Amino acid sequence: MPDVGPTAVLPRRPLTVGELLDSAVLLLRGQARLLVPLAVLLALAEQALLHPLRVLADARPPAYWLDPDRLGWFWLLLALGAGTEALIIALLGNPAARGAGAALLGRQAGPRELLRPGGARWGATLPAAAGVGLAVSLAGLTGPAWFVAYGLLGAVVPALVVDRLPAYRAPGRALALAFRAGGRAAGIRLLGYLGWWLIRLGIGLGVYHGLGLLGLFDLDAYALPVATAAWVAVNALAYPALACLDAVLHLETRMRTEGLDIRLSRAPTDTPEPVLLAVQR
Repeated sequence: MPDVGPTAVLPRRPLTVGELLDSAVLLLRGQARLLVPLAVLLALAEQALLHPLRVLADARPPAYWLDPDRLGWFWLLLALGAGTEALIIALLGNPAARGAGAALLGRQAGPRELLRPGGARWGATLPAAAGVGLAVSLAGLTGPAWFVAYGLLGAVVPALVVDRLPAYRAPGRALALAFRAGGRAAGIRLLGYLGWWLIRLGIGLGVYHGLGLLGLFDLDAYALPVATAAWVAVNALAYPALACLDAVLHLETRMRTEGLDIRLSRAPTDTPEPVLLAVQR
C-alpha cells in the first residue's frame, strides 16, 4: 500500500503508465500559475524564431505543411522545430522537477519558491537545455533518430536540479535512467509526446478552422496571427505538461530502480529536502 493517499501528486511507490500520466497532469494543475505563463513566453519566442524558416519553406498557416519544391527548407524547419520543443520542455523542466520533488515529500511548492534563484541551478540548466535542444535538432536532421534523442534525454534537467549532480554528469545519468527496465522511461516519454502531439494538432487546427466556419472576419487576411495565437495557446499547455511528465517519470524511475521511496521512508525527519532527494555520491 502507498504511504500517501491516492490523490497525491506523486505517491511514494512505483506507478503504472496511467498513474504516471495522471501524476503529470496533477503536477501541472498545481504549478500552472507559474508554468503556463512561462510557456506562453517561450512558445511565442519559438513562433518568432520559426517564422523565417517557414517563409523560406513556403509552409503556410495553419498547418505549415510541405511544399514539395522546398523539401530541404522544410526538413530544416522540422529539425529546428523539434529542437526548440525539446529546449522549451527542458527549461520548463527546472521548476517542474523542483515542484515534483516537493510533491514527493508531501507538500506543494508555490510560485515564489520555484522562482527563487537560490538552489535552482539555472546556471547549469540553461546550457544543459541548449545542449538537449541542439542534440534533438541534429537528430531530427536524420529523421528517425529524433525518436531516440527525444526519448533518451528527458532526465537531463531533473538530474541537475533534483539529483544535484554536476552538469557534466547529467547527460550520462539521463541516458542510464532512460535505458533501465528495458527502456521504460524512454518509451513513456515518447508515448506522452505522441499523445500531446495529437491533442495539439486537433486543437490547433480545430480552433483555426472553427473560426473560419463562423465567418466573423476574413480568415485568410489574418491567417498568420490567428494560427500563431492558436499554436501558442495549445503549446502553452502541452509543453508544461510534457515537462511535468519528465519530472514525475524521473522520480518514479528512481523509486522503481533505486529504491528512492524506501530511502525516504527511512530518512531522519530533520534531513534537509535537497539531501533527501540528491543522489548519494
